[in-house]
Amino acid sequence: MLIVPNQEEIAHHTDKVIPSKWSFEELRKVPEFGALVAFLALFIFFAISAPQFFSLHNITSLLTIIAELGIMTVGESFLIIGGEIDLSVSGVYAMAGFVFVTLANIFTSPFGSLLAFIIALLVSLLIGFINSQVVLKGGIPSFIATLGMMMFLQGILLGITGGRSISYAGDRLVPILLTGIMAYRFRPSHFWFIAIVVIFSFVLNHTVFGNRVFATGGKKLAAYTMGVNVNRVKASCFMISSALAGLSGVIAISRFNLANVSFGQGMELEAIAAAVIGGTLMTGGYGSVIGAALGAGIMGMVRTGLVMAGVPSYWYNAFVGIILVIAAIVNLKLRSTVLGE
Repeated sequence: MLIVPNQEEIAHHTDKVIPSKWSFEELRKVPEFGALVAFLALFIFFAISAPQFFSLHNITSLLTIIAELGIMTVGESFLIIGGEIDLSVSGVYAMAGFVFVTLANIFTSPFGSLLAFIIALLVSLLIGFINSQVVLKGGIPSFIATLGMMMFLQGILLGITGGRSISYAGDRLVPILLTGIMAYRFRPSHFWFIAIVVIFSFVLNHTVFGNRVFATGGKKLAAYTMGVNVNRVKASCFMISSALAGLSGVIAISRFNLANVSFGQGMELEAIAAAVIGGTLMTGGYGSVIGAALGAGIMGMVRTGLVMAGVPSYWYNAFVGIILVIAAIVNLKLRSTVLGE
């Protein structure tokens, strides 16, 4: 039997507004949405204000900058989502590069640079593990613990090198695999960056570990009561952050063919700013790897675009500060939208 609803029922149902998943209210809850809009707006702005910005040479140079910052930002974003922060990434960046160059210059075998690369990443992982233990077992806030680690690493490098640069004289295997010039001036680091974004985005959004990272950063007590080993998750995030910072450092050193303690200084703030611009909540529990990558893209475009638009490069830090404050304000608005606070 066919049942036809009466007019009152029809009127009642038509009064209900079903939100579309493509509505602005729904889209702005997506972590990547704001970063994507800002990325496209900046790209169009610089392409118009500086016609050479859209040249192939500039695009590949821009990708190189974005890849090195972006790899670090992915790790930083992972940790922030997990409820902590890492200011030591710039120190790890410089230390990993120094370890890589020093050992690659010592090892004379055809695969010496590969062994040096592996050891540099292991050192980076160890630093991340030490950070985690100081924070989790020592009870020291991650901001203070990692700030201290950053200063310690920079001090060690200054003491060892006296501030002098160390030139790379090892074999070319790892430098070619990481930063060798390819067709149309693309570099392997561009594709390493894309691969890392894809892999860690999958891990964060489609694995049990990713769910635990969100739970640990968002509702630590609830995660603990559900049987999540919160300390293990946080320790893993610290190690991921340091490992990716170390990888970024080795990539940069391979490109410049020398190591210097000044390399990476200030990048910790750029990585944090990029993560926040990408939609990661500083309070943890919400964010996106893809958004973090877009945030790194925005930072890279600002760095390159300002120079090409005729603005002196030393204004970059001022713009980073402005962007960070704006991103923090947007972050608070996002928090009230997503969490209803």
